[in-house]
Order: sequence, then C-alpha cells, then structure tokens
Amino acid sequence: MQTVLTTSPTEAAEFIKSGGIVAFPTETVYGLGASVFDETAVAKVFESKRRPADNPLIAHIAVPAQIAELADEVNEHARKFIEAFFPGPLTIVLPKSDRVPLIATAGLDSIGIRMPRFGLAHQFLNECDTPVVAPSANLSGRPSPTTWEAVYEDLNGRIDCILRGDGTEIGIESTVVDCTSDVPIVLRSGSVSIDQLRNVVPTTAAYRSDKLNVVRSPGLRHQHYSPRARVVLRESGVGLSGGPGTAYIGLRAPARTSEHELICSNVDEYARSVFEFFRECDRKGIKTILCEKVDEIGIGVALMDRLRRAAAAD
Repeated sequence: MQTVLTTSPTEAAEFIKSGGIVAFPTETVYGLGASVFDETAVAKVFESKRRPADNPLIAHIAVPAQIAELADEVNEHARKFIEAFFPGPLTIVLPKSDRVPLIATAGLDSIGIRMPRFGLAHQFLNECDTPVVAPSANLSGRPSPTTWEAVYEDLNGRIDCILRGDGTEIGIESTVVDCTSDVPIVLRSGSVSIDQLRNVVPTTAAYRSDKLNVVRSPGLRHQHYSPRARVVLRESGVGLSGGPGTAYIGLRAPARTSEHELICSNVDEYARSVFEFFRECDRKGIKTILCEKVDEIGIGVALMDRLRRAAAAD
C-alpha cells in the first residue's frame, strides 16, 4: 500500500468515504480514522496499528448533532460537559446506539465521543459526513504521534492517507469521563482536569483501578506511550544527572549534561513535547531517558500518568 500525503481535508475525507483509513491531526495527538459504521474499515485500524481487539476506540464528531447517531441517551451531566467542553480535548462515554458495531467499542455497550476543536480536524470530519473512530495514529505501545512525520515513521505503507498538519497543541490524549451512570468518573486524565469537570458537575469522581471493572476507555489496560529506551523518573532536584548514553527532559537543567536534553519552560511545554522527545531519543539510539517528575496539578496529572506508564514498560 502506498500512503498518500495530503494537506487537503477534502481529499483525505474521500478515503474515509471509500472505506479507507486516514491519519489526521487534532489538538491532542494525531488520530487514525475510519467510518464508525464501516466494520471492515474499523478492522483495518486495529490491524494497521497492531492494536489489541479489546481496546475500545473513540468516535470523533464534527457537530453535536452527530451524538444522536452514536449514543442511545445523553444524561444531564453529559449534557453539561458537552455544553462546557465541546469542541475540545474531552471524551465522554455514553451508552452506545445499536447502529454502532461492537468491533468499534471492543464489545462494550458504551462508546467514547469527542468533538475536536482543531480547525483542520473539524474541516476533515465535516467533509467525512460521518462520525470517525480514531485511536492515536501510531503502532500500539509506541509514543503517541504529535507530528505527521511521527505517523509516517510508524504507519507508512500500512494506511491509506496522512492529512498533514502542524504539530499538536496539547501533545497528550484527551481526558475521558464515563457518563454512563449517575456519577461521572474520569477514566483517563488529560488537559481538562478533574477540577474543571467538578466545576461543571461537582460529583465527578476519579477512576479507581479494579480487575472487576469494565474497561470503558483506551489507555487503561495495555502497554502505552513507550519508547525503546528505558524511561526512568526522577524527583525534581534529586538525581538529575545525565551522562553518556542518556537523555533528559524536565523543567530544570540536570547537574550533568546528557547526550540529548530538553529543558521545558513550563509543564504545558513538557506535556506537548514528551512523546516527540521519546521518539527523538529512539532515533538517536539513546538507552536511558531521565524524566523529571512534576507536581500533579492541572495537566501535570496527565503528564505523570503517561510518564509512569512509559516507565512501567521497562
């Protein structure tokens, strides 16, 4: 398969309409899209990414009216979240419509729905004229792609098209909140914090891992976000020492120079840069990546979640 590169959302949408799969930029990371109602195309997404079949997908919409095509009901707290955060980096999980094939939801009776705010993503989704399921556009387990070049690196020859856009604004996947019960539960942290959600629905709760829980969100079960290099977390101001064969990313300079370093001006920049930094380290053959821990406030919660998962893969 030859992967087509384009900057035209109209051209990219034609692949979706003909049963193809397309990588496209959002404000969070690049997604790999297929029509939610096309089971064959959805299967291609799983196959091209080597994604486990029990890992549910998130549906992306162009306009709120498309929620009715995907969900059986929208309760009051879901309505409040939609009003407050759509379009944006928030995914809400709702009871799925019978129209949605089970392959898209990994056999679950619920589906995650998001409306990106990124202009090129909106144009693309509008041209598709259908909701589009889209996990991150990378090989499963690898760092999520925040540039079209990272998508090309992983999926060239495996997918139909890449819609080229700028590097992503946020760099970390969307917040996911389960709205299928009376109490909203944050399943995955992102740039929309639990405090922001509680400002809208005060009863919103944090997810507590339990083997008996049904996993309604991507990113909770399988290995994610991992470079080939070993990821080691370091406390701020403690053990921040690099050296040969190491790389370093954080908010303050290490005591010893590493082969590859990125000193970020704030936590937002750290979150936006971390996945591409991991990929750069792999390209350079780095063996160990030292990552400075940050305070778990705002997007720092999501950043630390991704860093811990990357480090746990060692």
